[in-house]
Amino acid sequence: MSQGFLLEVAANSVASAVAAQEGGAGRVELCTALELGGLTPSMALIAMVRERLHIPLYVLIRARAGDFLYNDLECELMRRDIETCAALACDGVVLGVLDAEGAIDKARCRMLIEAAGEMGVTFHRAFDMTRDPEQALEDIIELGCERVLTSGAQASAPEGAPLIRKLVTQSTGRITVMPGAGVSAQNIAALAKATGAHEFHASAKQLLPSGMRHQRPALHDMEGGEWRSDVRQVRELTDQLHRL
Repeated sequence: MSQGFLLEVAANSVASAVAAQEGGAGRVELCTALELGGLTPSMALIAMVRERLHIPLYVLIRARAGDFLYNDLECELMRRDIETCAALACDGVVLGVLDAEGAIDKARCRMLIEAAGEMGVTFHRAFDMTRDPEQALEDIIELGCERVLTSGAQASAPEGAPLIRKLVTQSTGRITVMPGAGVSAQNIAALAKATGAHEFHASAKQLLPSGMRHQRPALHDMEGGEWRSDVRQVRELTDQLHRL
């Protein structure tokens, strides 16, 4: 893409990851349970996606839904997931741990980052839950992360654009600040101009209807189709970045 712009797609399946690549994404963040904000995918899913992608593959490391205050068992689980990613030749991992006061838990993050070894590390949207985003950014830089994913502490990146702009300026080339949440083909160009960011994160997903002809209305929570990244939406996003 022109001027170093890059689109990362949050993919929740093999099909989504392949669609992201076909649509022109520069990187995939693999996860499951997008409806919960994303969780760590299975070893088999990671392996199957790794076999099919020639673009960089980063894997979300998140032990459970909810907050980002993790106990020792959860941190051990995430460390082992990171080791699995390294063994499967992933390019990077996406992680984040906070303390109870809303600061970066540098000790636990450092342990996970050390497990990543030569893989790249993105700090995920746990950042948006921090009490002091400017200090949190400095802590993440100190830890050696290569980028931070953020909505600017708002529900969507367009809403958080003023803070994202401040973070881009504060980082002064020391880390990549990547807007994510609510990023679409309709707003990505304006978001790039408003923030000064060069990497963007989107799921570019659509709901596919269920192919089931037999259903039980009383069990509606187990009905429904599949959310999947859409080649057309990914291509529209990348086309917008190409025009910048």
